[in-house]
Order: sequence, then C-alpha cells, then structure tokens
Amino acid sequence: MAQLTGKTIIITGSSRGVGADTAQILAAEGANIVVNYRSKAPRANKIVKAIEEAGGKAVAVQADVTKAEDLQTLVNTAVETFGSLDYLILNASGGMETGMGEDYAMRLNRDAQLNLARLAAEKMPEGGRIVFVTSHQAHFIREVETMDEYQPVAESKRAGEDALIAEIPALSEKGISLVVVSADMIEGTVTATLLNRLHPGAIEQRRETAGKLYTVNEFAHEIAKMVTADVETGHVELVGGARGFID
Repeated sequence: MAQLTGKTIIITGSSRGVGADTAQILAAEGANIVVNYRSKAPRANKIVKAIEEAGGKAVAVQADVTKAEDLQTLVNTAVETFGSLDYLILNASGGMETGMGEDYAMRLNRDAQLNLARLAAEKMPEGGRIVFVTSHQAHFIREVETMDEYQPVAESKRAGEDALIAEIPALSEKGISLVVVSADMIEGTVTATLLNRLHPGAIEQRRETAGKLYTVNEFAHEIAKMVTADVETGHVELVGGARGFID
C-alpha cells in the first residue's frame, strides 16, 4: 500500500466496468484516482463518491480521449488537483459503436492511446508507468482470427499496442516504463455480452478453451497489480494464460 500512497493515477474509461473496479482497488491502496468518462457524469460521480466514502481520494473528469483538447484537460486536471501524475492506465477502448465514423476504432484504440501516453509522459516523474489494457483477441490478431464484428477493434487495439511499444525508447529516456495487460473475454463486460448475443455460445466456447474466464473484478485486480509489478518495460502480462492463442 505504501507504494501508492499519495500517487496519482489516471484511468481512462473508468466510470464503469473494469475501469471502475480498477479505480476503486487502487484508491483503496492509497492512490489519488482520476476517473475519466466520456459522457455519463452521474456514473463517474458515483464511482468518485464510493471511493471517497471508503476514505480515498478521486475526481471525475469528462474527456473524450479522441479529442486533443480533452486529453490536455485530463492531464492538467490530474496535476492541478493532486499535484502530480505518476501512473496512467489506458483502459478505454471501443470501435463497435455505430455512427462514430469508419475510422473511429483507429482514432480511439491507436491514436488516442499514443497521444495521451505522450502528454502524460511530459508530466510523469522518473519511475512512472503506463499500463495498456487489451485483449487476447487483439494482441494475437495476426495469428488467430476473431469474430468479424470485433475485427476492427482487434486490429486497432493491436495497432495501438504496437504504437506504444515503439514509444518505449522515448519513455525510457524519461525513466517511464510501459506494461501491456491482456485478457481473454471478460465475463459481464459490454463487449463480451454483445459478441455472445451476435454469436450465441461464444462465451461458453471461450470458457471451455481457456479453462476459466475472468470476471470484471478479477481482471481489475490483475490490472491493479501491474501498476507496481516488478517487471521490465515492454512486459506483456497474459492474464490467465492464453490457451487457444499460443498453444
């Protein structure tokens, strides 16, 4: 707990799901949490309230991560509110939404991730860390096919991962490390539920292959661990292993 006491962490897409649980876990370890949301303020404020009622510190910040000015606001608010920015968890993702433009997946899952990482790195001290959250379906997209509906997401998230990995030399010069955390389908997430609706039995099939699918809270705990885990920069944490992808 002492490792995170007084440290500030931005978690993108943290008003619900994995991001929200990660926020509460890390707040309980003493970190100041910046809860990022795109449009649902009440949901984000509920997470902040839960953190504060448990004795933690948090602030909700509206920011569409695909917009440069919003990214700057997100980073500036973290520093202005808590005095520092020590860690960044790139959790927000998407690309299956309708009406967002054909290039939305790439703008969100690649461009926004890299842009925010660069902005955050300007403020982060030596010893800081950026954690990129992804899926096995995206990480292994060049070796293993995924469902058609998820293809744009998978390809763009892999492109985002590659862009961040290419940024390691610049981050290392600042003493900042990068860690990738990847998991299989997560029980209870919007994406998994949607894919299972489009392909009945998809979750059960992945569960049988993997042996176990993590819940939202279980995966959140794994992400939280990697914030301070003793691993080298560029490390890829394959949560639960990757049966069906590498064997």
